Amino acid sequence: MKHGHHKKLTLRKDLSLFQAIACGVGIIVGAGIYVLLGPASSLAGNAVWISFVITAFAALFTGFSYAELSSLFSKDSSEYIYVKETFNKKLAFLIGYSILLGSSISAAAVSLGFAGYFSALLNTNNLVLTAIIILFLMSLVNLLGIKESANLNIVLTSIEILGLIFVILVSIKYFGSVNYFEAPKGITGILSASSLIFFAYIGFESLVKLSEETKNAKKIIPLALISSIIIATILYILVSLSAVSVLGHEKLSVSKAPLVDVVKQALGKDISIILVIIALLSTATTTLLIILSASRILYGLGEEIKQLRIFTKVSKKTRSPYLAILTVFFLSLLFVLIGKIELVASITNFTIYLTFFFVNLVLLVLRYEKPKLKRKFKAPLNIGNFSVTAFLGLLSSIFFILNLELKVVLSGIGLVILGLIFGKFIKT
Repeated sequence: MKHGHHKKLTLRKDLSLFQAIACGVGIIVGAGIYVLLGPASSLAGNAVWISFVITAFAALFTGFSYAELSSLFSKDSSEYIYVKETFNKKLAFLIGYSILLGSSISAAAVSLGFAGYFSALLNTNNLVLTAIIILFLMSLVNLLGIKESANLNIVLTSIEILGLIFVILVSIKYFGSVNYFEAPKGITGILSASSLIFFAYIGFESLVKLSEETKNAKKIIPLALISSIIIATILYILVSLSAVSVLGHEKLSVSKAPLVDVVKQALGKDISIILVIIALLSTATTTLLIILSASRILYGLGEEIKQLRIFTKVSKKTRSPYLAILTVFFLSLLFVLIGKIELVASITNFTIYLTFFFVNLVLLVLRYEKPKLKRKFKAPLNIGNFSVTAFLGLLSSIFFILNLELKVVLSGIGLVILGLIFGKFIKT
């Protein structure tokens, strides 16, 4: 608590290790696995599971950097603090702004994804209205408090994981039916699939934005971060092996709903409604957690930047940063109203890879500039002070940026320039 004329209301430390891991798994294992398997298998063939392994290592490299940095600085403004402490406030603001904007666009994109599944289930056609309703409901849960958000997430994530386990179980009798190393496009196809699949891992970094609401955060956040990547990877590999075992990569690559087709083929009947409901819950969970983490980065920026101090206002009753949550809701709402935001949504991947690049760079620099800082977690594989994992994370960030479409990179650069202009008016 800060003291002055009155005690400042702060966020409540409610999250346990289990709840933090559930948040991590919930945001990683979103609806991505339901749609990415088809396009990924068209690139990697039956060896698509190898693409998941490669991508898991790329996620872990950057995950280790986040884990070490979160053990040094347990603040909700996370990346802003990391960059500020290592480089300067202007660059830090640019990163914080990019994450906030990227997260708001992601929440809009995922809520439109929810609307798509909802439309398939109930044959409705007003996608924008449905997306607005789910955004509003998930913002409302966030306003109720961190404990309520975490508990709902545990329920939704459990159903989500049970759905993927169901896919694996009905596929077991098909295991061994194909050559799991068959890759028609060779190593190039496997690597291209890895680049595509990385989208299904994005979200693990959101955990560090819950530091101020986690008990013993410097110890729990690093553990939860690495654990959630490992759990997601095990699920992804088993699901990809199941899918190619049942359908083979030729059928899988042209499937519009890969996991629905896997279950249909394995059971000989259409129970796709179950998977549509699970996909609905997945997108709802992801929307909930994106709003949660985006509002915390805005709250964290408010603590650091005087002109944004208004966003640190906390509800006396629920101890949630209500102005930050409402701002993220309205930002996401604006992007939903655009309707078709595929290009805009893919720009968020540019901002995420750019952030990952800087997070890994920060760790490499800090190891030499401030080697005596007390670390409760240290990334493995080191040569003296040099972090091998951070260097590999930095290289993988560049690799993923180079794999984005040119128009996405150019639009992302435009977004960064816009941030620089905003930065001129912000006294950091």
